[in-house]
Order: sequence, then C-alpha cells, then structure tokens
Amino acid sequence: MDDTDFTLGGPVTDDFAYGGGSASGQGSGLSVSIFADRAHVRAGMREDAGAAGLRVTATSLAELLEQGERPLGDVVLLDCPQVDGAALAALSRLDMRAPQLGARLIVSTSVEALDDVFACMDHSNPLLLVDPSRAERVVALGRVLATMSQGRVRELSDDDRLMILRLTEQVGEIAGRIDRLAPSGGGGDGALEPAIPLAREAPPRCAAAQLPDARLVRKILRQRQLRARFIEGDLFADPAWDMLLDLAAAQGEGKQVSVTSLCIAAAVPPTTALRWIGQMVDGGLFRRVLDDNDRRRAFIELTDKAVEGLGRYFGEIGLAAPAPV
Repeated sequence: MDDTDFTLGGPVTDDFAYGGGSASGQGSGLSVSIFADRAHVRAGMREDAGAAGLRVTATSLAELLEQGERPLGDVVLLDCPQVDGAALAALSRLDMRAPQLGARLIVSTSVEALDDVFACMDHSNPLLLVDPSRAERVVALGRVLATMSQGRVRELSDDDRLMILRLTEQVGEIAGRIDRLAPSGGGGDGALEPAIPLAREAPPRCAAAQLPDARLVRKILRQRQLRARFIEGDLFADPAWDMLLDLAAAQGEGKQVSVTSLCIAAAVPPTTALRWIGQMVDGGLFRRVLDDNDRRRAFIELTDKAVEGLGRYFGEIGLAAPAPV
C-alpha cells in the first residue's frame, strides 16, 4: 500500500479538536496516529488498532516532517528500526509536539538503533519497545489506554471510561489471538511487557562516594554470570543488581555506558532490560545524561544515592577479594 494517509472508522481529518489538538473521532472518541515505513508493520498496527475500535490514520515516518502542525492522535504508534538524519529529525519533532498535544507515544526500534532513538526521546516519556512482536505492540497499546483512563478521570464521562475499559479488554483479546496464531520463534524478545517510560536527564552529580576497584566489580559480575552454566539461568532473571554492578565498574573505569550496553549487561531481553532501567530511574538509582560532545547521544549512570548505597554495602561486608555477591 502507498505511504499515504488512510483511515478506519471515518475521516480523521474532519475532527481534530480533542485534547488540545489531538485527533478525535465519533466512535470510541480516541484516535491513533501510526508512523511506519515498513508496510507490513504499518498494516498490522492499523488492523489491530482498528479492531480495538480506535480511529486510525497511518502513513510513513517522513510524514512527521512534511505534515507541519497537523494534529496527532491521542496515541501515536511509531516504528523506527533504522535511523538516519531525517528519522532523527522526525523523532525529535515528535518528542517536542506530543507533550504539547497530550498525545501518548509508543515507539518501537531495534537494538542497533536504540541509543539514537533513546537520545531523541527526552520530553515525551514514551513507551519504548525493542524488536517487539505484533502481540507486544498490541499489549503496549492496551496499557497506554489503561493509563489514559486513569490520567483523564476528571475529563472523561462514565461512558467514556467504560469505553476505554472495553477497548483495553479487546486489545488484550487481540494480543492473545495473535500470540496463538504466531509461529514459535517469531519476532520480539519474548517479553510481553513494554518498557516503562524513561525519566529525563537529572542535574549534574555531586562528589561520588567510594566504590570498590573496578576490576574487583568486573570479577564479581563474571562470577555471577557463571551461575547460568550450572543452574537454569531464568531463575536469575532479575537484572537490577547486575546493572548496578556494571555501572559501578564503568564509573571506576571512567567510562560512559550507553543504554544498549546496559541492556547487554543485564543479560535479559532488551525490552525487559528497558523496563528495569525505567524502574531504576524512577527509584532514583539511575539517571539519564546527554553526551557533552554530541547532544544526540545519551548515557545511563548511577546517581549519588546509588553510589553511596553501593559504597556502604561493600564497606559493610568488608569485601577485600572477589566473592560471589
């Protein structure tokens, strides 16, 4: 299908008044804007959103730059597995516009493009998915609908809230059908939980507390990874401690850690790792910082709170030599 606008459930362009500029329709009252260059991905997202009763516009990523100030849907689904100058410009524009219009973003990308996409998403607080399956995208849409119901409780009527609950249930049913029909070993990282929104850049850090020698921390990490050779690795799927140790070692080495590198260190599927990074940001243990030399790049580092806690922990156990931790 051509990369032109098309809709399900009526012409969206006739009704752009909801939510301070977001697109709205007659049926469900909620609309979705889809931007994807891959035709099969765009078609799948369009079909699933339409089946959930949402009103849909779908077009190419380039339209983000070409459409000017045209309103967005209440939810924006964007697929960007590869990045170039035009894609980065489109992402940055969307990142600025979405909060102004009250639109919620769901952005899917690849491991290879993750660092660049992550760096562009500084204001819109998106749900970020890495190499997701079709079912994962549907589940992400359902969760966004659920949070919209909670966040707009004063704006929505009882009928509107009931409608969103029904839509959320429909999305869940669609995801279940897709999951049953999809061949085993299909796309996605196997985790049906989208990444939670990542926090914005924090203030500059103060003087850091004392951490163990980076070589010692790296050795502890290697010891922890050995467990999977002898005991089922899924039993140790919680990556929080490994990510803390990896960032502690990197700080001792004077290195900066990209979000992709931290996902690899977590030794879990990327989408799961992103969810944990988001939780650690929300918990005040990680923070997002921009590259001083290239503002298009972003890194993850420990907060002073995390450094102090790790320093006190290692001091409490009196760790002078590598030991399983």
